[in-house]
Amino acid sequence: MFTLVAATLFSAAFLLAVATIAWMFAAYHDKMVAALLFQPIPQTPQVYHIRVSRPRVTHGLRKASLPLPAGGLTA
Repeated sequence: MFTLVAATLFSAAFLLAVATIAWMFAAYHDKMVAALLFQPIPQTPQVYHIRVSRPRVTHGLRKASLPLPAGGLTA
């Protein structure tokens, strides 16, 4: 008896799922085809013009790096 009830419930659930899927395909067929065939309109990429300006230092001079003594690097 349990097997008969379980098989009936399983079959009913399976048929309900198949019917729902078939109804969804029938109802939204046009929208699915339109979405699959859609080709986006090509757009030109945006171009950004960036200008970096840094004010120059007018006071003070940059000191030149002095060479290290030859014996300072030997260990």
